[in-house]
Amino acid sequence: ACIARNCYPSPLNYYNFPKSCCTSVNEVICHGIPDRRPLQEGDIVNVKPGVRYRELGNIIQKHAQANGFSVVRSYCGHGIHKLFHTAPNVPHYAKNKAVGVMKSGHVFTIEPMICEGGWQDETWPDGWTAVTRDGKRSAQFEHTLLVTDTGCEILTRRLDSARPHFMSQF
Repeated sequence: ACIARNCYPSPLNYYNFPKSCCTSVNEVICHGIPDRRPLQEGDIVNVKPGVRYRELGNIIQKHAQANGFSVVRSYCGHGIHKLFHTAPNVPHYAKNKAVGVMKSGHVFTIEPMICEGGWQDETWPDGWTAVTRDGKRSAQFEHTLLVTDTGCEILTRRLDSARPHFMSQF
């Protein structure tokens, strides 16, 4: 689909990643390599100028914990520029050490990984697939944000009237 639209799937060959997308089901936190594992019913598939990037982690963790969940600490959001991942790093957990202040024109992702159990993770032998250490389910979403003079624009936001892509199948 990407090649047909004259673009290249960023994950493919990124540090030798073998596929064009990541599929993170249930206990897989992120970087899941697509396989033949069938999805089943109940599976989970996974700002403004002057604000410090570290503040996002405080807000995300507070919300997650208030709802009985934990936040993975091994992975973070990142800047978007000419490369796939650039500065700044944007951790999603509280009391992180992220440096930098948001300025108009900055583009970055937030992509928290929220877990039913503990936040600790481990990596499968494929060297990519990160899973929850306790085997509990995890979910992730990602948005790309543009900091504007007055706040932010969510570049990956779907129109309120639009249905998710998979819904067009029905």
